[in-house]
Amino acid sequence: MMGAWFVAAASALWLGILTSVSPCPLATNVAAISFVAKRIGSPAKVLLSGLLYTLGRAAVYVGLGILIVGGLLERPEVSDALQTYMNKFLGPILILVGVVLLELIPLPFSISVGGERAQRIAEKGSLAGAALLGMLFALAFCPVSAALFFGSTIGLCLPHQSRVALPLVYGIGTALPVVVFAVLIAIGVRSLGKAFNALRRVEWWARRVTGILFVLVGIYYALRFIFGLWA
Repeated sequence: MMGAWFVAAASALWLGILTSVSPCPLATNVAAISFVAKRIGSPAKVLLSGLLYTLGRAAVYVGLGILIVGGLLERPEVSDALQTYMNKFLGPILILVGVVLLELIPLPFSISVGGERAQRIAEKGSLAGAALLGMLFALAFCPVSAALFFGSTIGLCLPHQSRVALPLVYGIGTALPVVVFAVLIAIGVRSLGKAFNALRRVEWWARRVTGILFVLVGIYYALRFIFGLWA
């Protein structure tokens, strides 16, 4: 049981990292890195800004986890249905998320919160603003990030009844690249442009490998729990 939870936590962390380096969230993370870099004169403050940014992002995902997972599990009929049919739900959900990651279905929507406000916060460069910036950027969902959080991470949370821990791990994963690049800036690493280009190439492969795995696992779940094969 504990082993299954650690696998879920590792999966949530990977989904968070994959979210952070996907093209749409990566743009907001670049803005966050430039915000954190304003404190380049003090490596300790750079790291503190990055940690506060991480806490801001994580707080939003934990809040959503409490609202969504807690709300579903506190309704007896929904909780019973999830316990009975969760494995059947997972198959189609994983296939849909995998298809989105592979960009086989174009989803043009996006949700952006506080664009100009976030820019003003970044220009001020305050430590308190780092946490607020993380919260605002966490609420900027694009198709990939929405699929990874609402489709996959919430799907992980429900069978483990995790309202806080797994959303928190996911939130930490979404902010890790910001913290890493902020530290690199603080210690004077100059080849950040090359690092970003390498990160984009890694993201292209990582997203597609993850998408293929999601589709394959989703097909397995669908065949086993919906159609009764290999039961």
